[in-house]
Amino acid sequence: MTKKSLVVPDISPNTSQLLPYPLSRGGGASANASFVIRKSFLTHLEVGNNVGMANALVESMKASSPTHIKAGSTVAASLLTPPADCYNAWLARHPSALDRFEDIVGASKGKQIVMFLDYDGTLSPIVDDPDRAFMSDAMRAAVRDVARYFPTAIVSGRCRDKVYNFVRLAELYYAGSHGMDIKGPKHTKTKAKSVLFQPASEFLPMINEVFETLSEKTRSTPGAKVEHNKFCITVHFRCVDEKRWSSLADEIGAVLKEYPKLRLTQGRKVLEIRPTIKWDKGKALEFLLESLGFADCEDVLPVYIGDDRTDEDAFKVLRERGQGIGILVSKFAKETSASYSLQEPTEVMDFLHRLVGWKRRSLNTNGRV
Repeated sequence: MTKKSLVVPDISPNTSQLLPYPLSRGGGASANASFVIRKSFLTHLEVGNNVGMANALVESMKASSPTHIKAGSTVAASLLTPPADCYNAWLARHPSALDRFEDIVGASKGKQIVMFLDYDGTLSPIVDDPDRAFMSDAMRAAVRDVARYFPTAIVSGRCRDKVYNFVRLAELYYAGSHGMDIKGPKHTKTKAKSVLFQPASEFLPMINEVFETLSEKTRSTPGAKVEHNKFCITVHFRCVDEKRWSSLADEIGAVLKEYPKLRLTQGRKVLEIRPTIKWDKGKALEFLLESLGFADCEDVLPVYIGDDRTDEDAFKVLRERGQGIGILVSKFAKETSASYSLQEPTEVMDFLHRLVGWKRRSLNTNGRV
C-alpha cells in the first residue's frame, strides 16, 4: 500500500463559498423550490439589501422546516409532498444501503474500508435540545465494533469535545466544527502519530465575540439557542415560533454584517456561522485519509454516512474521487451526491452490525482471529 507524507491543504479564504446551497432540507422540498430561495438569497446579498436578505433568510429557514410553511410562501405546499412515485424514483437512484449491502462489501474486495460517521441524525436521533442528543449504548457498542476492524472517524458540526463526550470512544478520530478541529489517537500497531489539526485557529477570538453578541441579542427570542462549537456557531431555531423567525433573521444578519470574514450556512433547522476558509467536511475527509496514509491509494474504500446538508461536501468529494461510498440518512427525497440511503439511525446501526458481521466472517474464512 503506497503511503505519502502529510501535506496540509490550501485553506485560504474563499468568498465565493459564502452560501454553499442548495437549501433543500427535510420533508422533501423540491429542487425547484430550493432554487427559487437560493436565487433570491444570493440576489439580495449582491445588492446589499439587508431587509431583502433577512426575508430570503426566513424563506430558507422555511425550506428546512416544510411542516411550518404556510400558503402563499415562496415554496408552494404542493411541492413539499411529492407523490409516492417521485420518492420511489429517488430511491431507485439512491437505494437502501441495507438492500444493496452485498454490492457495497463487494466493492471493498481487496480494499481497506475507512469509516466516516456524522453524529446528529446519524448516530443519535434529532432532538429539540441539542445538549441531550445522546447516542444509545447499543449504538456506541456498534461503533466500537466497527472501529475494531476499520479506521473510524466521527465528523460533526459539533465542537470536538462535545461530540467526544457523547461518543466516549478514545480509539476513534474526531473532526469537530465541520472538520476545523481534528484529533486522532496514536496507533501502537501502525506506529502512526496522533493527529491534531486546527486550520481556523486565527478565527477563535472573532468566533468568541460573535457568540457573545448573538447570545445576548437572541435572549428575547423564546426557543432560540446559540451553541458555541469552538470554530463555528450554531443557531438552533427548531423550537422558535415561526412568527419570530423574521426578527431572529434580522438579529443574525445585523451581527454578521460587521464580520465579513464569517459566512452563513444552513443545516437541519439550524443556521451556522463559520470562517470563510476553504474547509468543510469534504476537506476533513481528505485530510484524514492522507493522515492515515491512504490519500493516493487505490486499495482503500472510504464510506461516509451522514444526514445533513454539510455532509454533502463529503459526498461530493467521494464522487469526484470516483472512489468511496456516500450514504445519506433520510426518510425523504433530497438532492444529494450520496450513492445510497438509510432512513434513520436505527438503520445506520443495522448497517454497522452487518458490516462487522461480514468482516468477522471473512476473517474466519481466511483463518484469522
